[in-house]
Amino acid sequence: MRLTFLGTGSAMPTGERGQTGILLESDGERLLVDCGSGVLHALTRTDVGYEGVDTILLTHHHLDHVADLLPLLKARWLAGEETLTVVGPRGTADLVTDLLDVHDYLKGRVDLDLKEVGPSKSFTLKGFDIAAMETIHSMYCLAYRFTPVGTDGPVFTFSGDSEAFRELAEFAEGSAVLAHDCSFPDEIDVSNHPTPSQLGEALSGLDIGRVYLTHLYPHTNNKHREMLDSIGKHYEGDVRFAEDGLSLGIDEE
Repeated sequence: MRLTFLGTGSAMPTGERGQTGILLESDGERLLVDCGSGVLHALTRTDVGYEGVDTILLTHHHLDHVADLLPLLKARWLAGEETLTVVGPRGTADLVTDLLDVHDYLKGRVDLDLKEVGPSKSFTLKGFDIAAMETIHSMYCLAYRFTPVGTDGPVFTFSGDSEAFRELAEFAEGSAVLAHDCSFPDEIDVSNHPTPSQLGEALSGLDIGRVYLTHLYPHTNNKHREMLDSIGKHYEGDVRFAEDGLSLGIDEE
């Protein structure tokens, strides 16, 4: 399984980080997780490109996770691609339909398949067995746990947007890689997103290969060392900052 961070930023642009998007690859299958602003351009810098991605899985519907959804659809249409599947939590079908009502010239340009999923049961998508759980966020949001289909691992877990809490951390236990929202340093009083100390407390004592911090607001600039130290007071595992363009095999060191 291969993971590429296409966007590791937030709703407040920095010029260095795009909004949320992760490309997953396994045995020739490709799955795009979230599609915020900048993700379409980031895809063009990969060997996969937007022509190579026909399925998108959304964690939730905030703009910084869906802004490039229709631009991707249009780019695929103009490139001669004929299909696009969009999967996500409840309301995903209405979201895409409403967007197409605004940009109605895009209707019918590709064969569009809209599906909704939830935490009640696992599902299979583009070479991955996927489990979901609801997070703690200002909008209904799902975290996802990905395993190559028909195998026992390696496992990748993505928190989506969420406060840090023990049940979500336990959902990720045993993962080779966890990408977790860590939007702000400790001095920011925030809800719906975690600070480093909150994340460290939630992860304390759990077995996870590597944790990558993502969904980074500008407030985290020049705070990386102290954020890692704060997490390290509670959690002894390997924690790193995600960066746009970082590509890695899930089972690599």
